[in-house]
Amino acid sequence: MDILFKALNDSTRREILQLLKNKNMSAGEIADAFNISKPSISHHLDLLKQADLVSIEKQGQFIIYSINTTILDDVLTFLIALKNNK
Repeated sequence: MDILFKALNDSTRREILQLLKNKNMSAGEIADAFNISKPSISHHLDLLKQADLVSIEKQGQFIIYSINTTILDDVLTFLIALKNNK
């Protein structure tokens, strides 16, 4: 779970998740939404993938990223359990 919270701790990665909430996107489409280098975006996407917050699917020469809501359900369950265990 540490990698998950590390991934969520960065505003750029949270913005990437907001983009993916609306539609699946390629790395290039994601990079176009930011004013940072493509290698930096790749690093952010890699951390999101390691944390299971995004899923990837290869479509021809492109890798398409989508948000993984299952892991978000797990995080919410964890946080609710923390709150309820006073």
